[in-house]
Amino acid sequence: MNARKKLTIRRGDLVAVIAGKDKGKQGKITRVLSKTERVVVEGVNVVKRHMKPSQTNPQGGIVTKESSIHVSNVNLVDPKTGKPTRVRFDAKTGARVAKSGAVIPAPEATK
Repeated sequence: MNARKKLTIRRGDLVAVIAGKDKGKQGKITRVLSKTERVVVEGVNVVKRHMKPSQTNPQGGIVTKESSIHVSNVNLVDPKTGKPTRVRFDAKTGARVAKSGAVIPAPEATK
């Protein structure tokens, strides 16, 4: 049985990339793929895709878009220090708390 890990990040969070070709970059999470434990971050892991002409894209051509990266390669940005940090859950409130003790606010709902 494959138990799914509880993710500490949500859509709209500011994260920093800690590994890979985009190490050091920061961006907001636009999509969370919980089944595969991957996230899509704005401006990170940008790939070029050769698209065939279709009804939605009649011109076709080369399109740049963000690809997903694994959750283990990103950390939330501490609101107090502005640096990547590990996160724990507060037992009483259920809020996410950074190592510095700062409470990480829930991202505003965007849809």
